Amino acid sequence: MFKRWLLALVARVGLIVLGLCCCLSIFYLLACKPASISSQQPVMWSGGATSKEGYMALLQEREDSHKHYINSLMKQIAQLKDALQERTQQLQESLDKAKTKGILPQGLESLRKTPVQSDLKEFFRSQLNQAEVNSGVKLPSEYALIPFDTFTLQRVYQLETGLTRHPAERPVRKDRRDELIGTVETALHVLNGPQQHADNVRRKHTYSPSDFIQGLTRTERDRGSIYELMFRGSSQQDFTQLVLFRPFGPVLKVKSETVNTRGMIINIIVPLSKRADAFRQFMSNFREVCIQQDGRVHLTVVYFGRDQIDRVKAVLDQTTRETRFRSFTLIQLNEDFSRGRGLDVGARAWRRSQNVLLFFCDVDIHFTADFLTSCRLNAEPGKKVFYPVLFSQYNPTIIYGNQTLLPSLQQQLVIRKESGFWRDFGFGMTCQYRSDFINIGGFDRSIKGWGLEDVHLYRKYLHSKLMVIRSPSRGLFHLWHEKSCADELPPDKYKMCMQTKAMSEASHGQLGELFFRREIELHLNSHKLRET
Repeated sequence: MFKRWLLALVARVGLIVLGLCCCLSIFYLLACKPASISSQQPVMWSGGATSKEGYMALLQEREDSHKHYINSLMKQIAQLKDALQERTQQLQESLDKAKTKGILPQGLESLRKTPVQSDLKEFFRSQLNQAEVNSGVKLPSEYALIPFDTFTLQRVYQLETGLTRHPAERPVRKDRRDELIGTVETALHVLNGPQQHADNVRRKHTYSPSDFIQGLTRTERDRGSIYELMFRGSSQQDFTQLVLFRPFGPVLKVKSETVNTRGMIINIIVPLSKRADAFRQFMSNFREVCIQQDGRVHLTVVYFGRDQIDRVKAVLDQTTRETRFRSFTLIQLNEDFSRGRGLDVGARAWRRSQNVLLFFCDVDIHFTADFLTSCRLNAEPGKKVFYPVLFSQYNPTIIYGNQTLLPSLQQQLVIRKESGFWRDFGFGMTCQYRSDFINIGGFDRSIKGWGLEDVHLYRKYLHSKLMVIRSPSRGLFHLWHEKSCADELPPDKYKMCMQTKAMSEASHGQLGELFFRREIELHLNSHKLRET
């Protein structure tokens, strides 16, 4: 009896608790019910005639926005499909040619039948990572560096490797001509393509072959060919650099960036001792190029001794009066001449906070405004230093000995085999940022007098991770001057000095004519006698 009563009580209490829970649930749902669209609509569309019309306008706006976004995605997908199809076709054609010639890289034979795009991209990317493109590699000596060839739309400037090579020549070989022209066309396609505009939406400049300034190229035999192309930008001081890499296959875009050289000041450092007449000639070139044309330079002259210092000051004062140019520094050192010491003092004398670009120059150097542009584009702090190969002039009295009057200096500065040679054994003229020069340790200050200090600095950069840009420069000339080798030089330096003196007089053929002049005259006289 008691059990039945207890069960009935428990059942009644459970029903009451269940009813209370249901009531609480109903009240909770009523309290948390979201506001109706009609109650919110007047706030969202206060300017509409009715809440229904505002709601329809909102839906229409969102639908138009989605349609616009879908159309944009469809265009991008179509562009990607076209680019993928074009690249796949290029890869297939390259593989076909490689297979036909029997030069298909090892490990890619299977791609001839079933091209796997991911494997091919991985191979090309590994070639790019191994090549000296994005960063420099450590080299054992100066002979291990592969120099760049400089090329324009008309000519190729290359280092001489024999007596039959010319310092500047047209690319006569069809494969070489097609390679360079095709590279420029590829660069223009990249710069004017939709992807390039997507990277920089503000760029509206359309590039043409006339915008191409010059290019650098070299081939690493086991990896591929590198191309660094320079184009003019939308303004006089804006340039675009495009780096391409050909890993024995289609060219891959490495990077494309706009370079603004407007704020890049070049500190031209000239060590000097006596030679006031040569300094006057140097300042004539400086006034024309640096003051009248460029205007973003600073001149630092480090003078050794006191002899002729007044004449040097007079030239600088005259330049200031006539051009109002005051951005120069004259440092006088009362000690024996040391080129490395002078350049080191001049580089460290820069007191401004700006990391200036240094151009180590000699007083017998002639340069153009195009060279200053190359100096700015080929040097980058913490990444690249520029070691141009200058064109050295032969003795004009020998070259133009058959003429009554010597041509003007501008007429003599032409790149021909008969007028000069690429001074590929010299490393004295260089463009590098002051921070890199300081971090590398500067010049060896123990070296006195002439020679070797530039080679030691060059080797320091080769042993570092900085990239060394070594290429012929069509705007940098070494003017001929009488060279004397002092008796107090040690034997190794004296021999180097005499070799340089011999090479600077005339070409191999011209020296041969001078050396065999007597035999040549005898032959001509005997030939005339036989004719008579």
